[in-house]
Amino acid sequence: MDEKKYWVGFNLIKGIGAVRLQGLIAYFGDLGSAWSADPARLAEAGLGGKVIERVLAARQKMDLDQVWAKIEAQGIKILTWQDEAYPSRLKEIDQPPPVMYIRGDYLPDDLFAVAIVGTRRVTPYGRQITEELASFLASNGITVVSGLARGVDAVAHQTALKAGGRSIAILGSGVDKIYPPEHQKMAEQMMERGAVMSDYAPGTPPDASNFPPRNRIISGLSLAVVVVEAGETSGALITAEFAAEQGREIFAVPGSILAPQSKGTNKLIQKGAQPLLTVNDLMQALDFSRIGEHKAARKVIPTDETEARLMDVLGDEPLHVDEIRNQADLPIEKVSATLALMELKGMVRQVGGMNYVAVREEQAEYKAKE
Repeated sequence: MDEKKYWVGFNLIKGIGAVRLQGLIAYFGDLGSAWSADPARLAEAGLGGKVIERVLAARQKMDLDQVWAKIEAQGIKILTWQDEAYPSRLKEIDQPPPVMYIRGDYLPDDLFAVAIVGTRRVTPYGRQITEELASFLASNGITVVSGLARGVDAVAHQTALKAGGRSIAILGSGVDKIYPPEHQKMAEQMMERGAVMSDYAPGTPPDASNFPPRNRIISGLSLAVVVVEAGETSGALITAEFAAEQGREIFAVPGSILAPQSKGTNKLIQKGAQPLLTVNDLMQALDFSRIGEHKAARKVIPTDETEARLMDVLGDEPLHVDEIRNQADLPIEKVSATLALMELKGMVRQVGGMNYVAVREEQAEYKAKE
């Protein structure tokens, strides 16, 4: 059974967040051992009496195998801190969520993302700006992140998808509890070309208290946060606050000083947010030309130790897969699977008879980066 079931188990226990979970891992080495530990050892690991009681109660009433089977049956994927695929940008924030539940796919290129957030009561002005911005980002290969709420969020998601781009929604509920319900179809479209994600376990209802904390994930996944329209008490301002704490770029769309939906954005600008006057402001701040270069480099630079070893072995002269295996000193199954992936990335080419060469231009770029 997957070790991740223990991550899910602890994630379902109130009072065990990022700090306590890190303490359990540091003490026990893995969460499977922590799950079966006696109360005395849990106390030594730093848990208080009430939390230990909750752990013991959870063990009694929770069948982790059943919980895991239900998650798998729903097509929900799980990423933890320990997974290479866990969003690297999210790892940078203070106390990143230990577990992320995903319907759809979080891809390496989603590292290049911009959040667009704002009021639920979007005006025609706000809608126009959101559409122009989301369309521009999607057309330039930038993933659009938002919260699936009515108003600005929905317009941002819809426009990005319509433009053929990727979009990610961060929920204040479990990924099996789409809210608002009228956005179910849009969420399903995102699962095809993006993802619906949450740090709340499946089955968690969309409680009002869940939404402010999830905003740290919206900003945490993004290079920048753009607030299009926001009243003085808008949740979008909370996202901007998290963005500031996380060192993200913050943009706000200026509006009439008489418009309620612009009071929040105008105040953000007054406090130091960058005014977004044209999409070029965002383009210059994020240096879109460099983003393109970074994306290209990600496809040719080895992403793990196995790829790096194979790139060291391969050159311009064809090598048979058996010789590659011998020189790399790796199991043939791992070599074959990795070569297939590297071929898709354009790093290597099969030249017939299970012989491979490194693609010369990429090989040169790889060596230059060493």
